[in-house]
This record gives sequence, structure tokens and C-alpha cells, in this order.
Amino acid sequence: MQVEIWADFACPFCFIGKRRFEKALEEFEHNDGIEIVYRSFELDPNAPKHVSHDVYDMLSNRYGMSRQEAINMNQSVIKQAADEGLQFQYEGMVLTNTFDAHRLRHFADQYSKGAVVSELLFQAYFTKSKDLSDHTMLADLAVEAGLDREEALFMLAGKQFAEQVRSDEEKGRRLGIRGVPFYVINHKHTVSGAQAGTVFLNALQQGWEDQQQLKIVKSTSDAACADGSCVIKD
Repeated sequence: MQVEIWADFACPFCFIGKRRFEKALEEFEHNDGIEIVYRSFELDPNAPKHVSHDVYDMLSNRYGMSRQEAINMNQSVIKQAADEGLQFQYEGMVLTNTFDAHRLRHFADQYSKGAVVSELLFQAYFTKSKDLSDHTMLADLAVEAGLDREEALFMLAGKQFAEQVRSDEEKGRRLGIRGVPFYVINHKHTVSGAQAGTVFLNALQQGWEDQQQLKIVKSTSDAACADGSCVIKD
């Protein structure tokens, strides 16, 4: 069974949702049969790599709230993150463009390290105040994940995996995804947002039951056509 996850590394609820989904997956009886596919999504594809304002001013400008309201909102997010064992650091957070970070994750995918790099990118942004557009820092993460530094730097200096990022984003648009995190189970069942673990568990169970039902239908169909002809039942 496949689970596709659209997320951005600058999205706090994507990291929180990641933890909640992982905990639900641990409880899921059939978790050894799950394929996780990470998909790219940029909250702001036009975000500059370097900005002079901090996260509170960004939220204030984007959502029309006061700076204090933005601070209060982030305190709530910090509490939700802490409940999942995450220590978010908004003071000193480096606002930037995440496109190259997504390219790095695609680069890591070819070595089956996409999940590891995704986790490191989230940690770098939310708990270590790292710049996700800095190629040297991204190469450091690649090495931490067991990848080759020079190969990662060469990739980042060019345009490799740009098409893969855009392809993920285009697929998300076709599905009507406007916010993340967003989970698609077996191309059918969807979960939007950092939901409670029970929501993820129920979605996984429903997806699994649907898949088993399809197997039964296919098995019955194959048996009915085993003699080289298929008969339509009245």
C-alpha cells in the first residue's frame, strides 16, 4: 500500500504531522507493507533566499495580524510540537526559499535516503535555525545522511531534480492540494493537515481494507476467466 505525502520543509504542521503519522504507522498492524513516497510542495515558490524580517513580521504581513498575535500563535505551535517530542526554535529561524532543499531530497531518493534527508531538513529548519537555501549546509546534511558531499554540491550548483520538484507540485495542483501536509493513501483516501493519530490509523485501515477487497475481486475475476472466456453474470 502506498502513502504519498506532500509537504514543505518550512511548514511547522508538516513536521508535527510527520511525527503523528509515524506514531500511527507504528501502531498499524500491516505497516511492513507500506511504501512512503514524499512529494514536494512549496508554501511560497517565490520566496527570496534572503530576507531582513523575522518569522513574526512575516506572519503579521501575510495574515494581517499584529506581531503579538503572531508570537502568540507560534507559542501554540511550539506547544503542539513539544507534545510530539519536537523542540521548535522560532527565535533565530532563517526564512528562505526551500526549492533547493526539495531538490536535495529528490537527489537523496535515488539512494533510498529521501526519508532520512527529509527528517534532517525539518530538524535543520525548526530546531537548529539553519538556512535551507545554503548549499554548504545542505551538503552537510547529505553527508550526515550517508551521501557524497561533492556529488551533492555538484547537483545543487546545477538544475538537477528541478523537474521532479515541479512535477510533484503540478500533481498536487491537479489533486486540488492547496495546503500541507497532505496525505494520499493508495491514490484514493486523503488526509489533510496534522491530524490526530487516530485519524491516520483509520485512513490506513480503510486503505488496507479497500486493497484487500480489490484483491478478492481480482482473484474471483481471474478464476471466472481461467478457461479463456469471461461470462457476464445476469
